[in-house]
Amino acid sequence: MKKYLKYISIACTALFLASCSDSYLDVNEDTNSPTIAVLGPELVLPVGQYWSAEIHNRDRYTNTLGNMFMVNWSQADGYSWYNDEFLYNVTTSFYSQIWDRTYRDALKNYRVLQAYQGDTYSNYRAIGKIMESYHFQILVDIYGDIPYFEALGRGVNPTPSYDDAQAIYEDLVVQLDAAMEMIDNATESAIVPSDDDTMFHGDMETWKKFANTIKLRVLVRQSGEGSLNSSFAGMSTIGFITDDVTVDPGYAMAENQQSPFWNAYGRDSGGNIINNNNATCATPFALDFLEGNNDPRVDYIYEHPATGHLGVPQGIADYDIPVVDQYDPIRVSNIGPGLLKSATQPAVIFTAADSYFLQAEAIFKGYLPGDAQVAYENGITASFDYLGAPGATDYYTQALPNVGWNASSNKMRAIITQKWVALNGVDAIQSWFDYNRTGFPANLPVSLRASTPDRPVRLFYPSSELTANAANVPSQPNAFTVKIFWAN
Repeated sequence: MKKYLKYISIACTALFLASCSDSYLDVNEDTNSPTIAVLGPELVLPVGQYWSAEIHNRDRYTNTLGNMFMVNWSQADGYSWYNDEFLYNVTTSFYSQIWDRTYRDALKNYRVLQAYQGDTYSNYRAIGKIMESYHFQILVDIYGDIPYFEALGRGVNPTPSYDDAQAIYEDLVVQLDAAMEMIDNATESAIVPSDDDTMFHGDMETWKKFANTIKLRVLVRQSGEGSLNSSFAGMSTIGFITDDVTVDPGYAMAENQQSPFWNAYGRDSGGNIINNNNATCATPFALDFLEGNNDPRVDYIYEHPATGHLGVPQGIADYDIPVVDQYDPIRVSNIGPGLLKSATQPAVIFTAADSYFLQAEAIFKGYLPGDAQVAYENGITASFDYLGAPGATDYYTQALPNVGWNASSNKMRAIITQKWVALNGVDAIQSWFDYNRTGFPANLPVSLRASTPDRPVRLFYPSSELTANAANVPSQPNAFTVKIFWAN
């Protein structure tokens, strides 16, 4: 597996040389294209997966954004790391790398996969569709209307139009269904990926369940928009993921080979603690919820200082009031050992906990058959398992609201609140989306530097689009008041 880090470097270079004159909203679909001629799909696939992992796990990408907006992370004394996040300073440059890297690196590779023709490559084309759908949903959930139907069509239209967010959601279901059908109908001549598939190693049945789980996320997120019963038909028969979906091309304790989350918040390749590790810490809100509900995960999500857990309010103006040096890195709860495991830890793409909580919500709303309590408790257990924490059963059998199922009068509040805990530090962007549509977890505080009563509900279109595709960029909706369609 380690060989794929070297292959990824080679393939990235080849893809760049083959398409260096293209817009990142563009990719050649011609089977005679330079990319197809230079690379086989077994080299394109791990490059796409590498970038999926980077976009999710790097510093200042989706997971960081979610942890800041959902009050999981704050800043220790002596650092000026998260000023824009505390100010909710949403501009055309704020986290614009999410848009740029997703179109330019991840989506571009997955569209190349779909350019390989014939029965031989049907499994690769299906994977391309699945991963495109995964990324396009996240872009819609962050920005709303985006280039979709005309995007990634090099030479045909270098300035694609923007499409309605809800129409994109509807087509994502179509594409995911088509991908699952392609897997079912793959002939004996179809190549099955092997270790070049750094997610599932060519297990196409698991790819099908992953596609079905992404479809579940799409449907559940818009389940407040009206009846979707027919869209859920048959999903339980296919099944959903039961293990964490991760990327591992052979991460190593070496320069440019470390797992992206560890590389961003842990130690450098020489074993030295990096500034991000000391700078990033818990908030009182997150610690109070965990400790107030006897949650053993607190010592895994956050480091436990010798002086006891301590969080820093987001946006605090003077760290030395009332006590000098009270919030020094050695005294605050930095990112914990259940999240920062090692330089070789697989990079998270989609957690099993999220899968179970999505099922719990769909069952509770009557869209899927089953027992919502079982799915809910499975979600909590999956979170404990990911972190390596003991005592899941003892935790969720407590007679505490938003912990114990029977003790929770508002089941939706319990589901979304426990998902917020489970995704803390792992996939917190999803909790931001859930908060925007449900308002849970309740009583979520805003930064002390905020000039608005609540956090943003979307990001601005990036400056790169205003430069390269200005004629098609819509008028920018208010980032604090105009929600994505599924939250209105």
